[in-house]
Amino acid sequence: MKIKSCIPCLIFLNMIVINPGFGGEASSANLKEEKVTYSSGDKTFNGVIVYDQNREGKRPAVLVVHEWWGLTDYPIRRARELARLGYIALAVDMYGDGKVAGTPEEARELATQFYKDPQKSKIYLEAALEKLKRYKQVDNHNIFAIGYCFGGSVVLNSAKLGLDFKGVVSFHGGLAGVPASKGLLKAKILVCHGGSDKFISDNDISTFRQQLDSIGADYKFIVYPNATHAFTNPESTNTGKKFNMPIEYNPIADKDSWNDMKLFFTAILKK
Repeated sequence: MKIKSCIPCLIFLNMIVINPGFGGEASSANLKEEKVTYSSGDKTFNGVIVYDQNREGKRPAVLVVHEWWGLTDYPIRRARELARLGYIALAVDMYGDGKVAGTPEEARELATQFYKDPQKSKIYLEAALEKLKRYKQVDNHNIFAIGYCFGGSVVLNSAKLGLDFKGVVSFHGGLAGVPASKGLLKAKILVCHGGSDKFISDNDISTFRQQLDSIGADYKFIVYPNATHAFTNPESTNTGKKFNMPIEYNPIADKDSWNDMKLFFTAILKK
């Protein structure tokens, strides 16, 4: 388990990553943002695609999966940030019709179906993936997925169920789910976990890592000290106070985990 603690080193790494090219934010980005609809069975989904119009040709693509609240502004902001880094990103709607929960109880009701049936996550995420692939800017050989909290669980389970991503990143995501299978898992995995996350048990962590180790999976598990669940979302502190939830924004862990994601993607794309 890797612990992040060397802030000067992280600042140095961030200086490296912001160089031009994928993983480095373009100062002259001209973002195109489009609301899109796609379907799976009888369900219709409303997502948002973002890309830099100033960048020519095909580019790596990223699916962004929201927290259990639904497709709020937060994952769309992350899609914009990815577009500035040179990717084309689709902020995914997992619940259909753009549903957004107003309370933890509503969010739990919407999310529970996917925890009970991870295959449904794969099916709905696959529909989003097919929509993304229709864009001429997408390099179909280099597609990633990232997810936050609930979304982290979605991307991990979908990768373990065989969705063909180059890499997936879970930010403070759930780790319980389907067992890893060597015959199905194709993606490299990065887990960005808060060291003070009260929602993820030590048993969940141990079981998750043992399963990946047992099949020789290519993964990194990074722990950010003093970071709670939802540590990347600036709204989480107010949300935690409002609903009496043990969540809080951690700007250092947010910055460090985003930088680790960039390094993770860059390493894969160089191969």
